[in-house]
Amino acid sequence: MAVSDAILKRLLSLHPKIIDLSLERMWRILARLGDPQEKLPPVLHVAGTNGKGSTVTYLRSAMEAAGLAVHCYTSPHLVKFHERIRLGKTGGGDLISESALNTLLEECEAANGGEPITFFEITTAAAFLAFARHPADYLVLEVGLGGRLDATNVIAKPAISIITTIDYDHQQFLGNTLTEIAREKAGILKRDVAAVIAPQPDEARDEIEYCAAQVGAPLLIANQDWQVYEQHGRLVYQDESGLLDLPLPQLPGRHQIDNAGTAIAALRSLDDARIGESHIAQGLKTASWPARMQRLGPGELWSLIPKESELWLDGGHNPSAGRALARAFSELNERVSRPLVLIWGMLNTKATDDFIAPFSGITHRVVTLTIPEEENAVPARDLAETARRQGLSAETADSLEDALKQAAHITPAPRILILGSLYLAGRVLAGHSGEPMSQVSGAGRR
Repeated sequence: MAVSDAILKRLLSLHPKIIDLSLERMWRILARLGDPQEKLPPVLHVAGTNGKGSTVTYLRSAMEAAGLAVHCYTSPHLVKFHERIRLGKTGGGDLISESALNTLLEECEAANGGEPITFFEITTAAAFLAFARHPADYLVLEVGLGGRLDATNVIAKPAISIITTIDYDHQQFLGNTLTEIAREKAGILKRDVAAVIAPQPDEARDEIEYCAAQVGAPLLIANQDWQVYEQHGRLVYQDESGLLDLPLPQLPGRHQIDNAGTAIAALRSLDDARIGESHIAQGLKTASWPARMQRLGPGELWSLIPKESELWLDGGHNPSAGRALARAFSELNERVSRPLVLIWGMLNTKATDDFIAPFSGITHRVVTLTIPEEENAVPARDLAETARRQGLSAETADSLEDALKQAAHITPAPRILILGSLYLAGRVLAGHSGEPMSQVSGAGRR
């Protein structure tokens, strides 16, 4: 076990027994650390339900293509905590080193003095310290949960705010309607700070517009102030400043058109002469984001399936993600037909029926498994029953290895998609790279 893992485990013990979303603990520890949030480079603050990670990677890739140093804060991690903190430098950033992370965590632990604080709050404070101490041109800062009371929402005046597509998720914290959820996400809006708004359900967009009017935040709204679409195998983006003819994103799926458009709108609104059309194009071609419709290359898991098979991974876990994935794989099957086999694991905090329903009619079989070492994992048998309720053929597996072996018996060689949870995705990536899955640190810790 790395030293940082031991420190992170200690920090988890400080977690309040009940998460009451509040910024009081965050303000307290930041004050003790000398208010590093006031010493950051210009911040691009990104909230939303789906597409945050992809939008973040398009932003970072384009700015790095322009030769800029870009800090990046994302969550959750998939395999190692270090993934959350990327320190920018000219020519591309690096994940925070083990020694630097240890020093920061110990400093934050000492400043906190044993008082209750959430894991996400104290580790966000550590990230702010890291970013404040390393010069960079920009910081792309992803919200952890919601927006209004998220630990990242201590930035007085970001360079720009961004809200990606909103859907149902984390209702126990954010509310049971799209209006309530949108109100929480819109909590990142600041007076006189422009905000780019991705395509939204009407209910969510109406609430964002209302919240923006209340605080005085100018909006750049998809399909009103800017448009993005695919045409003749190219991505076309248009706003009042003109039209861009760009390559399609490297990340697959039609939903990536909207994510890319959201990032482009944000980059254009920065009005930074250093970032040109060629840099945006390069960013679209080079953006990479693990466990988002990721086709897995050679690795350990290939030995369990026929070599003619395809192996895909996605960590999406809410109804909107299910719809986007089902549409993307339906389109993929129209181009190259193969039986689609889902290997599905999920947590009991998610809407399992609504997530799996869109796959009815396009899926040959569902193999369910209980996500290992997760107390909130839905039992495989329950997931199988859920799949059958939606008209899908389903069976259970005892492990990921067992699930892959079951899928391997299907002919012709199938297209296998492992899906339903970032927790599961992290374990898959670790296993595929040969790392013991038991050493993967928990992906979703808030």
